[in-house]
Amino acid sequence: MSSIELTSSQKTILTALINLHRESEDAVKGEDIAAEVDRNPGTIRNQMQSLKALQLVEGVPGPKGGYKPTANAYEALDVNQMDEPAFVPLFHDGEEVENVNVDEIDLSSVHHPELCRAEIHIQGSVRDFHEGDDVTVGPTPLSKLVIEGTVDGKDDTGNILILRIKDMRAPVGDASH
Repeated sequence: MSSIELTSSQKTILTALINLHRESEDAVKGEDIAAEVDRNPGTIRNQMQSLKALQLVEGVPGPKGGYKPTANAYEALDVNQMDEPAFVPLFHDGEEVENVNVDEIDLSSVHHPELCRAEIHIQGSVRDFHEGDDVTVGPTPLSKLVIEGTVDGKDDTGNILILRIKDMRAPVGDASH
């Protein structure tokens, strides 16, 4: 995975875009992002140009147009944590799973919310997970992304759980940075 270093303001804007896009499932207007992160729309437009260049955002033309996050956007927010395995908790039917760490979260089909799947690569066994089980992953260390889903399949040899995503959220605005 290529590492993209985002500035903190790019991260803030990208997080806001992802959250707004999830609420509306539609292209998000620059003005809405500006209001969400309390910056002026001109600043947002400039940032969007750079995020488009990084292929993290796509522009949607037309009156209903605006911006949409690409699949890469979700990964970019979590790229930095993978340098050292940080602890990402995993909950199985509401109970935290001991001795399991999440290695990687691969959001393969973010473009199609109705097909939304996440591949969760874990250190530890997936044999106790069964199709239809409720699984919650996160919050991840950096973007505090939390994914809730149900098991749709698994790969025992690769220790991979395939989740059908029910909800994905990240908090907006983190005062600690």
